[in-house]
Amino acid sequence: ELAVLGASGGIGQPLSLLLKNSPLVSELSLYDIAHTPGVAADLSHIETRATVTGYMGADQLGAALKGCEVVVIPAGVPRKPGMTRDDLFNTNATIVATLADACARHCPQAMICIISNPVNSTIPITSEVMKKHGVYNPNRVFGVTTLDIVRANTFVAELKGLDPARVNVPVVGGHAGKTIIPLISRCTPKVEFPADQLSALTGRIQEAGTEVVKAKAGAGSATLSMAYAGARFTFSLLDAMNGKEGVVECAFVRSEETECKYFSTPLLLGIIQCQSNNHKLKNGIEKNLGLGKLSVFEEKLVAEAMDELKGSIKNGEDFVANMK
Repeated sequence: ELAVLGASGGIGQPLSLLLKNSPLVSELSLYDIAHTPGVAADLSHIETRATVTGYMGADQLGAALKGCEVVVIPAGVPRKPGMTRDDLFNTNATIVATLADACARHCPQAMICIISNPVNSTIPITSEVMKKHGVYNPNRVFGVTTLDIVRANTFVAELKGLDPARVNVPVVGGHAGKTIIPLISRCTPKVEFPADQLSALTGRIQEAGTEVVKAKAGAGSATLSMAYAGARFTFSLLDAMNGKEGVVECAFVRSEETECKYFSTPLLLGIIQCQSNNHKLKNGIEKNLGLGKLSVFEEKLVAEAMDELKGSIKNGEDFVANMK
């Protein structure tokens, strides 16, 4: 059973459509502060097995979450031209804190996938709220950075004339500007770029969100590609929870891999086998695969991202510490 919080929005609607279309989903619970009964009615007619229920307004949030194993949160406001992801902080921090609080109360064991920006701060917010309730499990809280990987794959494929479905570029760090660190040196299949082209490609991946914000000219930010990426991550998580082996995705999580408390690296998702009674525990992160070997260029990118990343993390933690 899966919940989408913010299901009526620009990301929420296409994301819910993709989730409804999947045989991995049996129950789809859609929550938002407006329009959810209509979105749910519309999606419920699609000839796939997921049953769809709509919930609207704060008083129905608990019911929306009850029994959910995975919660995907695209709720919040999008960027307009000239805005950074941090400009969304005040509005989205409050929204995410409220939703995380409800998850802690109504589905404390669920996997929580946060799309709401700024992810570099909303993941610390979610974690601190869960801690307040004594239900925090760092293996179950994910900042969805998948769109950075999807973009990197697409842009590399375009430059090299490859099929993007067969390209895989790990992207580490965070999910904003220069904290987005594509590891082109670790791309499969192996690709080489001259230094100037590599620098331009890296910059394009880092600023790809802004490219879409500008192109939409005030009508929002990336919604369709974000819905695709959010669904991709969710399906990987569901596959892993169903026992599929070797599922690896990057996500922004609590981490010991660098001096940053949260950091995105490739993660092996899956089930931890409990030794004592052979009980399978749906764990989320089975193993953090870490940063691995970096090129000199990539090492420099990581070093340059640290201060901004630490600042964004602290902003999130401070927000919860100062909450009424």
